[in-house]
Amino acid sequence: MTQDELKRLVGQAAADYVNVHVAEGAVIGVGTGSTANCFIDAIAAHKHRYRGAISSSVATTARLQQHGIAVFDLNEVESLPVYVDGADEIDPAGAMIKGGGGALTREKIVASVAEVFVCIADASKRVPVLGGFPLPVEVVPMARTAIGRRLAALGGVPVLRVTQDGAPYITDNGNEILDVKNLAIDKPCVFEATVNAWPGVVTVGLFASRGADLCLLGTERGVETVDFRARR
Repeated sequence: MTQDELKRLVGQAAADYVNVHVAEGAVIGVGTGSTANCFIDAIAAHKHRYRGAISSSVATTARLQQHGIAVFDLNEVESLPVYVDGADEIDPAGAMIKGGGGALTREKIVASVAEVFVCIADASKRVPVLGGFPLPVEVVPMARTAIGRRLAALGGVPVLRVTQDGAPYITDNGNEILDVKNLAIDKPCVFEATVNAWPGVVTVGLFASRGADLCLLGTERGVETVDFRARR
């Protein structure tokens, strides 16, 4: 199967999981990116079961609304039984690198309040050690250079994310992103806490202290379910 076919496969698997495990009338959390879009398209056929969704980005909000799914502000809901999102990398403990789509801060906020985090990804995203994919770090613009120096001191090569016309990429929150190459993150929780503590960092795209609970992994043999809760 192609990568797009694998994404559709896990998107449908996630919709099936949510339909079985989440009560009718609930609000569900939805991530950002091409794999998350496949979940949105799959869950749209069952939208009558749910009150609506919490979105992690402007782009996701638009796609949900195109399907007629109500989108709520996180401040309006008391509980979130599930959050479904993709990953740029995921390690054997369920820690992830996320933020390739630029929505890492809102994704991390929504994930932090969800009872269950379901990661959906194709098998190429499973890695033994995080860092092959450049690590996104969302920063307040005035701190970009200072944060870049600190990341370089940790062995990384920070590169400012830019648009096609060469202008700095601006997140939905009005900030910039440094994509950090040349990392091998063998202690993700420690690295996440270290970088998040620096003034000027909005958030780092390491989802380790709040990693995935389940991963629905698209493989040539079908969908593999990995339950990280049993390993903790």
